[in-house]
Amino acid sequence: MNRLRELSSQVMDVYQLLSQEFSAFQKSQSLHCVEKCGACCNKPDIEVSPLEMLPYALHLFDTGMAEQVFDELDNYNGFACKQYQRTSLDGNEGYCGIYEYRPGICRMFGAAGYATKSGEATLSVCKPIKQAVPEKYAASLIAIQTNTHQPPMIAQGRQKLAQLDYELGEKLMPINEALRFVLEKILTVSYYSSDIDDGVAA
Repeated sequence: MNRLRELSSQVMDVYQLLSQEFSAFQKSQSLHCVEKCGACCNKPDIEVSPLEMLPYALHLFDTGMAEQVFDELDNYNGFACKQYQRTSLDGNEGYCGIYEYRPGICRMFGAAGYATKSGEATLSVCKPIKQAVPEKYAASLIAIQTNTHQPPMIAQGRQKLAQLDYELGEKLMPINEALRFVLEKILTVSYYSSDIDDGVAA
């Protein structure tokens, strides 16, 4: 289990860097997430790696909630990230129930860079932000095209995480499945190591 805990700590360090980098860009371009918006969270097909869910999964384990949440995910067929807390009936408004442990894609998405097929940098901005501040979105695109302001790239952010651990960091899957996957790994490691953190079993 020690290896998983060390890996989780490394993930949280990368999360801090990603949050600073992407937030700084979004702030500089005035492309903030719309308050109370749940457009992204309300989709269960948002993909993350199991590695991105490791810190939260270990938190569940340490608080005695791992088995319960694992069982809930096994039977969960909702149409949103299970950690999304709705505040409106249609799910369009809400908040992240695990904000401190939210995965990397949640820290990068909203307004971020990605490479076109020709390799040029462009901007990925979610629909609610585009509709809220269309002029800011247009100005950011111009800044990228004229090389006056380049966005942080989602692919590079993902790579910073994936390089920490190939097994858990390379494969992407729907967010609820990723949490269940890594919870199963933690529970299995815990069972076979008899809850002894000897640094070998994990």
